Amino acid sequence: MSYAFIFPGQGSQFVGMGKDLSESFSEAREVFEEVNESLNQNLTKIMFEGSEEDLNLTENTQPALMAVSMAVIAILKKQSNIEIADTCSFVAGHSLGEYSALTATKAFNLADTTKLLKLRGQAMQKAVPVGIGSMAAILGLDFNVVQDITQQASKDEICTTANDNSNGQVVISGHKTAIDSAIKLAIEKGAKRAIILPVSAPSHCSLMQPAADIMAEALAKTDIKQAIIPVVSNITAREVSIPDDIRRLLVEQITGMVRWRESVLWMKEQGVTNMIEIGAGKVLSGLVRRIDHDISCESVGTPEQIEKFINTMNV
Repeated sequence: MSYAFIFPGQGSQFVGMGKDLSESFSEAREVFEEVNESLNQNLTKIMFEGSEEDLNLTENTQPALMAVSMAVIAILKKQSNIEIADTCSFVAGHSLGEYSALTATKAFNLADTTKLLKLRGQAMQKAVPVGIGSMAAILGLDFNVVQDITQQASKDEICTTANDNSNGQVVISGHKTAIDSAIKLAIEKGAKRAIILPVSAPSHCSLMQPAADIMAEALAKTDIKQAIIPVVSNITAREVSIPDDIRRLLVEQITGMVRWRESVLWMKEQGVTNMIEIGAGKVLSGLVRRIDHDISCESVGTPEQIEKFINTMNV
């Protein structure tokens, strides 16, 4: 068996996430405390018992999801000496999850990642005034069909494919009026559903260029080390480990498409048979199963799931 650890992105958050880890494991509490200190903010209070509205603010969601993933990594190491370099052939993360993957592979330290994700969320929110941008999930159409739809809908506005998530699930992003037009076209072309996403900023499109500029400046000042195992980039759907390449691709990721379906298939081509979703929720596990039924995938984000995974690895 060949493993890849995969790390969730925005949409996997829920109020209460990480609380059971904090109550059960001192190493999780240490991760959460460092995140709080790095932000000079009680982020865990928002995670454990805050409102959905506060947790769903992009500047809170991004470091919060990373914190839960890093807590799981710390628990696996302390409880069962499971080291990512010894366990995995590759790691990958969905959008902000790529920062989690890079932290797990020691390209970033936890404090720097926390601050970068806070800034990333703030920059993305400020890049486009509320109500101007939108995102939608198109279900039941092939990627190429959705690409044609976005080209038809864009005209004088921006409408582009943002996430190629799985077979029959493509997310589009851009100006609200263009997205509304694309939704109508998708329904006409036989989409099963076309759903406006409850997001505050239109990610992964050119409207995010101001945020990309801010992140380019921040990443230029950040110490990035070579990843101890290859990280599969959202932008290229290929491995990356060299610091200059990591920095460049993270900037491109702000405006570029998340090639998740291709990333999963590429890892399978390299021999990966088992993917382990590290952190909150099970969104990525569901996507992997839709991409390729032959890939075994499980979520590891609760004490019970951690215990089960440790037992599996120790057999």
